[in-house]
Amino acid sequence: MGGSVAVIIVTWNGISYLRECLPAVLAQDYPRFEVVVVDNGSTDGSVEWIREHCPEVHVLQNPTNFGFSLANNQGIRSTDSDYVVTLNNDAIPEMGWLQSLVDAVETTSDVGMIASQICFYDRPNLLDSAGIEVDVLGVAWNRRLGKAVADDPTDCEEVFGPSAAAALYRREMLEEIGLFDECYFAYYEDVELAWRARRAGWRCLYAPRAHVLHVHSATGSRVSGFKAYYLGRNKWLTLFRHYPFKRLWIWVPALVLFDLLSLFSSALKGQMLASLRGRIAAWRMRREVVFGFGINNSDSVIKWLDPITTLASRF
Repeated sequence: MGGSVAVIIVTWNGISYLRECLPAVLAQDYPRFEVVVVDNGSTDGSVEWIREHCPEVHVLQNPTNFGFSLANNQGIRSTDSDYVVTLNNDAIPEMGWLQSLVDAVETTSDVGMIASQICFYDRPNLLDSAGIEVDVLGVAWNRRLGKAVADDPTDCEEVFGPSAAAALYRREMLEEIGLFDECYFAYYEDVELAWRARRAGWRCLYAPRAHVLHVHSATGSRVSGFKAYYLGRNKWLTLFRHYPFKRLWIWVPALVLFDLLSLFSSALKGQMLASLRGRIAAWRMRREVVFGFGINNSDSVIKWLDPITTLASRF
């Protein structure tokens, strides 16, 4: 029998998604798990619906939206399971998902994170994420985004980190390195945590048998400029904290050029101001988040900064 699991689901006015997400989670055939929903001040009747239809779910209520990072940390701290699973409220796991995650993490003791196979809800034959990759510019992407599920491997493979939309974390690892950085609010918090974990020597595996359908950016797209602001801000907060500027100084000009191209892309989408505000905020916050600016990361992390692929494909 595997270790105990706590599934943490953060929600904000997501009752339409919870109606499908929670039954799929509660139907999992894994024998030792609990479900905690952290509600970020919903006004759509989410909490009342959960208590009526899913009474076995433990609910934590916040008076307002405290963000994805802080709310997940609340859920994690309220449990004492061997493993913690984060799941977006717009993600629907298939049967056997939890069992596959636990099977993967229990392969070796230095595996601290497991990435699910996440597919688009409306295009289940295409991948949304097969874990996180980080290129040599320090920019994070969903691995195999848009690739066919049929071409995905069937066995576990090592990746940089998991998408927190559907991820398993070993509690022992979290107790060592800490939880999600709460100043991130939303977006890139999983990248920062994975980077921190790898620097501490923990590994991540991608479990293609842990299958989840995901409504991509269902929450972040509700507020204009929300995602653009936090992606721009949190990407640079992560770079300030972890990117090996001294070790990879040759790539810094390319990093700046790529960011300018990214801003131009945001302008084409009408989100230039939000993206720019996010970057300015990161610059102002840099001293608060940097514990070792320009640190020479260990080779175990450097090797995961993959060479640049075609930049045009990133936009």
